[in-house]
Amino acid sequence: MRWNLKEARLKISMTQQQMADRLKISLRYYQNIEAGSRTGDFCIWDALEDITGIHQRILREISENRPGQGDSQ
Repeated sequence: MRWNLKEARLKISMTQQQMADRLKISLRYYQNIEAGSRTGDFCIWDALEDITGIHQRILREISENRPGQGDSQ
């Protein structure tokens, strides 16, 4: 899951559908990008960076667990 992308989207109060519409892609395609199962074209990441104001390297990060949440031993 790309938690940074999801959190950035929520921070600007956009739904996945609104983000997909803004990017001119299908909802399913956007959901797959956010889930980390699709990479997405460079132009999409450039647009996501412009929309969210967050560098795409940060948005692209895929993590299995949310940062700070893991096994606490």
